[in-house]
Amino acid sequence: MEPTMSFITTADGTEIYYKDWGTGPVVTFSHGWPLNADAWDGQMLFLAQNGYRVVAHDRRGHGRSSQPWTGNDMDGYADDLAAVIEALDLRDATLVGHSTGGGEVARYIGRHGTGRVAKAVLLSAVPPIMLKTDANPEGLPMQVFDELRAGVAGDRSQFYKDLAVPFYGANRDGANVSQGLLDQFWLWSMQAGTWGSYASIKAFSETDFTDDLTKFDVPTLVMHGEDDQIVPVHDAARKSARMIKDAQEIYYPGGPHGITATDPDRINADLLAFLRG
Repeated sequence: MEPTMSFITTADGTEIYYKDWGTGPVVTFSHGWPLNADAWDGQMLFLAQNGYRVVAHDRRGHGRSSQPWTGNDMDGYADDLAAVIEALDLRDATLVGHSTGGGEVARYIGRHGTGRVAKAVLLSAVPPIMLKTDANPEGLPMQVFDELRAGVAGDRSQFYKDLAVPFYGANRDGANVSQGLLDQFWLWSMQAGTWGSYASIKAFSETDFTDDLTKFDVPTLVMHGEDDQIVPVHDAARKSARMIKDAQEIYYPGGPHGITATDPDRINADLLAFLRG
């Protein structure tokens, strides 16, 4: 797992792309589906300019990383994050995860503990579980995720163009979402492999993170837009915050799922305050 240029090779031979900017206390970023590390550029640039070392990787099957058939589940994602952290020998890191990346952070702590972790941030994150089950009657029905799979397996280019609209809340009255932002979502999504994107849907929708959340023993910030059309806040952040000991919570009225891009100044300020706190 030695780093070479901007890649590490995991135990199963998968090449994981990462970027590593700045110097100072470490912050890692785990991106949402079906994007890549570039989705964090607004936060990484800001924090690197404010005295932090920021590291983000492309999840397996996404972006510039390999597209293996295996390991496209939360255990695999968490182990890849661990491989990056260990290869770069990161310590006292703050782990930040958006959407699927929030699940990745939760599973990392559940599987690997907090020996290298100082703090955690779950931002518009999928835990504790998205799918509607007997134990989670407020979740989303399987049909929702079957439709996502059909979109990825079919005309995925048009599917991603359509998905960008609710992702950023561009379908809401008064929304100020540029065409560039929507195009960027499409570009990043198309860089993800079809299988990686398809398999990830099961990972982010059906994984139950309840046990992982109970293992959080570091200061944790839960952030979520209240008008998230992708990961509804009532079944995600509000539940997770109750499961994490002493979690801090910030909710954004009218905020969409892709709030890191639609309201970066506020997200950046709140992240910085938490890091310095």
